[in-house]
Amino acid sequence: MKEIVLGSTGKKMPAIVVGCMRLADKTCDEMQHFIHSVLDQGAFYFDHADIYGGGQSETIFGEAISKDKSIKREDLFLQSKCGIRKGFYDFSKEHILSSVDGILKRLQTDYLDALLLHRPDALVEPEEVAAAFDELYQKGKVRHFGVSNHNPMQIELLKKYVKQPLIINQLQFSIPVSNMVASGLEVNMTSDGAPDRDGSVLDYSRLHDMTIQAWSPFQMPNWQGCFIDSEKYPELNKELQNLAEKFQVSTTTIATAWILRHPAGMQVITGTTSEKRMAEIIAAENVCLSREEWYRLYLAAGHVLP
Repeated sequence: MKEIVLGSTGKKMPAIVVGCMRLADKTCDEMQHFIHSVLDQGAFYFDHADIYGGGQSETIFGEAISKDKSIKREDLFLQSKCGIRKGFYDFSKEHILSSVDGILKRLQTDYLDALLLHRPDALVEPEEVAAAFDELYQKGKVRHFGVSNHNPMQIELLKKYVKQPLIINQLQFSIPVSNMVASGLEVNMTSDGAPDRDGSVLDYSRLHDMTIQAWSPFQMPNWQGCFIDSEKYPELNKELQNLAEKFQVSTTTIATAWILRHPAGMQVITGTTSEKRMAEIIAAENVCLSREEWYRLYLAAGHVLP
C-alpha cells in the first residue's frame, strides 16, 4: 500500500482510507468479510462519522470487529467525525463529548485514533472546542484531531485556542471537482476556475502539515453522480480509458492515481461497498502518472490553462 505521512505526526499511513458511509446495510458477516478484504490489501485506515447510516455504520462495524478475534484493535486506525445534527451544526463542548461517547460505544472501542469536526459551525465557540479536545485527549478517548470542510481562516481560529495539532482536513476533490487546483493555476484571470473559493486551502495545508483527505473522488460537480463512464465527460473518459489500457488497470484506478500523484500527499477516501472496486482503487498505488498525463486528465475534465 502506498503510504503518506499523516499531518505533523510523522506517522506513515495508507494513502487509501476506507470510507464507511455506505456500510450500514451490511450484515455482521458481510462486514467482517469486507474488513478482512481491505486489510489483506494494506488498507487499515477507516473513516466513520456519527451520522453515517444514523450511527448504524459504526454499530455494525463495531459488532464485526468485536466478534472477530483475529481483528486486533491495535492494527486498525479508526477515525470518526461529529458536529452535524438534524437541521444544524453543533461544536459545543457538551455535544462533542457526548458524540464521542456514542461513537466509542457503537464502535466498541476505548479510543479513536482521530476525531474530525465534520462541517463548520457558524456559531462555533473555539474555547468550547478546545475544552472538549483537552478532556478527550487527557482521558485517552481521542489521540489525534482534525477538521472536515474547513477553510484556512476557520482552522486558524480553532488553532488560536486548541492545544492539540489539527492534522487533517477532509475536502471534496476529484478530477472535475478541483477548484482548489484551478484557482491556483488561473491566478489573475476572469475564467470560471479563477475565484479563490476556499482561501487557498491546498497551499495552506501543505504549509501547515495538514493532510488533505479527498472525499467523493469520483463525483461530478453539484452531485450529478460519478464521472467515470458518464456521457457528460466524454473527453475525460476517453483519456481515462487510454491510460487504463496503457497501465493495464481500470479507469477507477487511473482516477484514483490522479489524486495520489499530487505532491501534497493526499489520502483518498473510498465510498464503495464493493470489494472489487476497492481493489481497483487500491491498485492506484502501482500507477505513477507523468506530469503530461496528469495535466491531460485535468484539461479533459473541462479545466483550462492560462
